[in-house]
Amino acid sequence: MDPRKNPYAPGAGTPPPELAGRDELIERAAVALDRIQAGRPARSFILHGLRGVGKTVLLNQIRLDAEARGIASVRMEAHEGRSLPALLIPALRSALLRLSRGEALKDNVLKGMKALAGFTRALKVKYQDIEIGIDVDSETGLADSGDLDMDLSDLLSTLGKASVEQNTAIVLYIDELQYVPENQFSSLIGALHNMAQEQLPVTMIAAGLPQLVSRAGNAKSYAERLFEFVPIDRLNDNDARKALTVPAENEGVTFSPDAISDILRHTEGYPYFLQEWGKHSWEIADISPIAFEDTRRATVTALAELDASFFHVRFDRLTPSQKNYMRAMAELGSGPHRSGDIANILNRKITTVAPIRNSLISKGMVYSPSHGDTAFTVPLFHDFMKRTMPLDIP
Repeated sequence: MDPRKNPYAPGAGTPPPELAGRDELIERAAVALDRIQAGRPARSFILHGLRGVGKTVLLNQIRLDAEARGIASVRMEAHEGRSLPALLIPALRSALLRLSRGEALKDNVLKGMKALAGFTRALKVKYQDIEIGIDVDSETGLADSGDLDMDLSDLLSTLGKASVEQNTAIVLYIDELQYVPENQFSSLIGALHNMAQEQLPVTMIAAGLPQLVSRAGNAKSYAERLFEFVPIDRLNDNDARKALTVPAENEGVTFSPDAISDILRHTEGYPYFLQEWGKHSWEIADISPIAFEDTRRATVTALAELDASFFHVRFDRLTPSQKNYMRAMAELGSGPHRSGDIANILNRKITTVAPIRNSLISKGMVYSPSHGDTAFTVPLFHDFMKRTMPLDIP
């Protein structure tokens, strides 16, 4: 069929043509943000789940809806090896400039810029990845001690007062939050806790991998009361069917029942994979309805493309020992698996492979759903590992 009309949109954070099964969550987040803007208490949200479940799409949709209601956003994505201050400073600077609306900086907005200037200058020595400067004189004693716990609280408090002056709220939208180092994550949680205590309209909506729940608890014992941890999972059968079929139906195209069943079986309801299979099925089919033979051929091309991009970009980040560990996991199936079983596959003791497991957790490749268990953060990765490399046991 005409590739120009292909409605499917596989991609990192690319909005799907049909955002099925997420309306309730989007409304819950909207209610929380509206309450915070109105000066009423509400918990911050942390969306957590595996790769490919649509966390970034949800984060962006919540942000766009909030911006349409006049709520100020501070958008950033964490990266391995990047400090929290280096992420925050340019994003907060942009937010403050937007709050000024192109006019001369009002009192609290100007004070917020001075606080950001002091924060930047005080932390540049400690966090050497800070690259931006603030062209405003700092105010002595305001967010300039060099202590991240104190300075971040002072900074967000000043920004909160600026947002009150502008009749808005400030929301930090942080994707890939699991990459923020734990001590800096602790400072962020503490600062947001202070905002709640001061009843200032500053909050956070964040997204990341499943280990975020335990990391937040390790960082601050009260995190479970400050945040609403929202698990984002694969779509149920009904919502997965909608995500697959509605975009095609909007173009006058349908799927045969056995074609739908075939795609749902292969994708297991993961939103990203539904987009991949939908895209390739459309490209292969000549006429509507898209038939089982079309989806069977689409599976071959979809897996080849996933292997070359979605899976391989993660595989290439691994060391040989990490690859062997994950290949041993794959031998046991999709998981989760006991750490001892993985070590047995490798003919090694648990203690000798524990550092490899920890490094894979740090890279966001695996997580521990419960004590002693290990699972892939990327759905279907076990099949990819089996296709890609043989099991190498010394």
